[in-house]
Amino acid sequence: MTLDQTRQFLPVRIALLTVSDTRTPADDRSGDTLAERLTGAGHILAARHICPDERAEIAAKLRQWCADPTIDVVISTGGTGLTGRDVTVEAHRDVYEKEIEAFGTVFTHVSMQKIGTSAVQSRATGGVAMGTYLFALPGSPGACRDAWDEILVKQLDYRHRPCNFVEIMPRLDEHQRRK
Repeated sequence: MTLDQTRQFLPVRIALLTVSDTRTPADDRSGDTLAERLTGAGHILAARHICPDERAEIAAKLRQWCADPTIDVVISTGGTGLTGRDVTVEAHRDVYEKEIEAFGTVFTHVSMQKIGTSAVQSRATGGVAMGTYLFALPGSPGACRDAWDEILVKQLDYRHRPCNFVEIMPRLDEHQRRK
């Protein structure tokens, strides 16, 4: 697992969705954490929005951004827990064409190293829809840092070897193209 310096960095266009009934742009620390990290890595913040914990609204925003050709990746933060209002995972799964099961597993492994068995309370998930990657992260800045620093910064870097999400991006929707 290394960076292949012979490959050129390819910036990815990323939209951020904060799911919360109470957060505002002034106090969206998790969204700010992700925005700072992704732009710091050289990627493009393509869009940003705060949405209430409403399954239909979350799914609608995910679908809207998946249909937007200027967005390659959508990362949501918040609503992945176990309470009754935590519906982000269900909204993501309403949209997914394919789930990336290992994303949640790897996130749990990373979280175990930071917060021990409390990691079992997260339902972080990833998937693909309409040629767009979707990732649902917990709402804490620490969890967002961990997911970005330990997983996404690497998988969203074309130079990361032996493989990464960026190199297969052009083929995510090949099943929809005419033969």
